[in-house]
Amino acid sequence: MKTRSVRRTRRTLQLAGAGAAALMALSACSSSSDTDKATDTSGKSDTPASPKLSGTVTVFAAASLKESFTTLGKEFEKQHPGTKVSFNFGGSDALAASITSGAPADVFAAASPKTMAIVTDKKDAVGAPATFVRNQLEIATVPGNPHKVASLKDLTKSGLKVVLCDKTVPCGAAAQKALDAGGLKLTPVSYEQDVKGALNKVQLKEADAAVVYKTDVKAAGGKVEGVEFPESAKAINDYPIALLKNAEHAETAKAFIALVQSAEGQQVLSKAGFLKP
Repeated sequence: MKTRSVRRTRRTLQLAGAGAAALMALSACSSSSDTDKATDTSGKSDTPASPKLSGTVTVFAAASLKESFTTLGKEFEKQHPGTKVSFNFGGSDALAASITSGAPADVFAAASPKTMAIVTDKKDAVGAPATFVRNQLEIATVPGNPHKVASLKDLTKSGLKVVLCDKTVPCGAAAQKALDAGGLKLTPVSYEQDVKGALNKVQLKEADAAVVYKTDVKAAGGKVEGVEFPESAKAINDYPIALLKNAEHAETAKAFIALVQSAEGQQVLSKAGFLKP
């Protein structure tokens, strides 16, 4: 009886040992399979890698965008080695005319929908332009504001040398709209072809004041003094941006437009004094 009991105990232990070994082997296989699966998954990507951007993006942009777009251009080149952003800043109407005449450009950023329409009406843009910022007018005077300009009406004072943008330029059209809103008439000493030209007259003290954008007053720093006026709220300009039909590096151009519209781009533009779209 004792011998039979010992044999039964040994058999029970052998079966238990075999079961444990099988369980360990199964666990190891499962672990190995999971590891292989994890390795396979980590080595694959559900979305294809974005193509490397290259080439030069030529951007035609309103003069008031000079400082902020120059900053964004440098950032774009930093983010995408091998690319370059080349700018042509000026009056939106002149830039639009150049584009419709065949000037090589990839992106157009205008200071008003009206000047953008010059390009879209000729079917020279791809898709619908997108408004990316807005801008408001402000009076720029020489530092210290010696003529005590405090309102838009003050610009009509006799003997005051005032400069405006040409009426065909967005800042000039906006200034005229503001004057109309205030029921005012003003004869400037000169009409300038873009907002930087008007601002420069004040900086050089060739004019006592100019109606420009808030962003330009801010960019000038202490070289001019800004005077806000309520009529400017009636003449806020939307700024549209568009990819052009004959863009040589369309994907790179699209990426630049995306940067302008991104949170990062909007932060740069807001810091420059632009309003959100």
